[in-house]
Amino acid sequence: MDIICFLLVILLFNIGAHEAYSQCLHGCSCVEDRHGRSLICMEESAFGAIPENLPDAMTKIRIEKSHFTEIPRGAFSKTPALENLWLNFNDITVINSKGLEGLGNLTELRLQGNKLRSVPWTTFEDTPALKILDLKHNQLDVLPEHALKFLPGLTYLDLSFNRLTVISREVFQNWPLYQKLQSMEEREASAFGPNVVLALHDNAWLCDCRLKGFVEFIRSLRPPIILMNSYLTCSGPDFRAGKFFHEVELRACMKPVVSAPSSNISLPQGANITLRCLAKARPDPSVWWTYGLKIIRGFHESQERVEEDTIRSLLVIPSLHAADRGVYTCTAVNFIGNSSVSILLEVHSPDGSHSSVLPGLLAAPGARDENVYIDIRIAKQTVRGISIKWYAALDRPAETWFTIHFGRADADKKEMIYIGPGIHSYSVSDLMPATKYEICVTLKNQAPRPGQCIVFVTGSDITEMEQREKLIHIVVIVLAMVLAVPIGMYACTTDTRFACLEGIMESWKNRRRESATSGMERERQGTFDSLQAASDEDLVNRDSSEDRKVRRRSDDRLHKGKADHSRLTAELY
Repeated sequence: MDIICFLLVILLFNIGAHEAYSQCLHGCSCVEDRHGRSLICMEESAFGAIPENLPDAMTKIRIEKSHFTEIPRGAFSKTPALENLWLNFNDITVINSKGLEGLGNLTELRLQGNKLRSVPWTTFEDTPALKILDLKHNQLDVLPEHALKFLPGLTYLDLSFNRLTVISREVFQNWPLYQKLQSMEEREASAFGPNVVLALHDNAWLCDCRLKGFVEFIRSLRPPIILMNSYLTCSGPDFRAGKFFHEVELRACMKPVVSAPSSNISLPQGANITLRCLAKARPDPSVWWTYGLKIIRGFHESQERVEEDTIRSLLVIPSLHAADRGVYTCTAVNFIGNSSVSILLEVHSPDGSHSSVLPGLLAAPGARDENVYIDIRIAKQTVRGISIKWYAALDRPAETWFTIHFGRADADKKEMIYIGPGIHSYSVSDLMPATKYEICVTLKNQAPRPGQCIVFVTGSDITEMEQREKLIHIVVIVLAMVLAVPIGMYACTTDTRFACLEGIMESWKNRRRESATSGMERERQGTFDSLQAASDEDLVNRDSSEDRKVRRRSDDRLHKGKADHSRLTAELY
């Protein structure tokens, strides 16, 4: 009888052990010790994703080299007793914000050797007991200010061997543990308990003004917060590469300030010239030269560091030609702002005579200019600005300059932008809401004249969220299509007196018959229709009742003879 009882006990024990280990995943091993049950999966490419049938009651899970790429939502929700989670050397690139849901007992998370470029730090709201977080050998390049907000009990943080370049000191000032230590007396802090270890070495630290606060934080660290490696090294900029944090002195950031030795230069044709500008900024700005709104690429441009926060930019122009004359602009930009300086280069012939069309000098309109036609329109509306385009029928388009005059409509002085040959568009940005602006296009830097401008009004102010979703409502008040037009047509354009239309058309017929053999035809569709629509919307001066009657008669005749005169009305412009 005793023998039978003994055999039954052995059988029951074997059955229990078989049931326990039958729950272990294929290719994994399950171990039980005084710390609890563990699941260890070290087989190469054992899983393509985190298994959904993980055994419950596990206190430690270690899955490595399986090369799955994601920690999905609730991946470990069936193992609420989990305390240690090791997922090293996989290919994890994404962690769902609820990927650690249900792990209130988790104290250790190791994600070494994955491909994480960012971490949803709010996911640690689900792991309030976390003490060890290992993220070394990933690709993290950003650490947001709230990163440590949900890690109040952290005692070990490893961010070494990542791609961090710039982080703010607020990352640690927002850390509850650091705030708690700062509120303690020095004696209380030293008796706080175990040390808190930070591993931040072997990152690509960019030691410029943006890192100033973080460097000061590192220098101020005292136990119980310690660095695993206190010799943090700068990777850039070049003149600080290889220096330790305690060897550099960083100053506050500043927007660029650009200057030039001379703003006006005059040289003969064939001479060599090097234009220079100095850009002082922190951090280092991007510096480039423009000529006629185009970034210069044909000439040799170089930069050299003059001081720690000053860069000299050089633009070499060999063997000056007449076409090289004009305004050259040196622009510097960093994340705080931008600045520019313009240099007027004048090229004169060897006998000392100057160019008659040098941009930057107001020129009186010539007789030939009065016959130049320009078609100008608003081509695009954006959230903060507009773009205009124009077309001009020019005798020498490769040598003709334009000037943009832009500013508030009530401003006496407008900003002048010089437009080089071959450019027929311009964009305006950063417009103020509910403001009337005027933009004019003139030929060879002439002063604006009536009929050469567009006046528009931006929409009323809206909220920041609406600015991202809505376009500025721009109302065109005056749209002048021609730089210089016949006197009769000019009156119709500015005063919208359509009563004069019939006489002008008849006059134009006679002129067209006389010049049919020598003139070049230029077509433009819908001219008078567009002016009519603008007048109907009250965007130009209202006509008297008598004028409106005459205009209606003119409209009837226009519509009646539209097929016969569509080409004629197009040629009027």
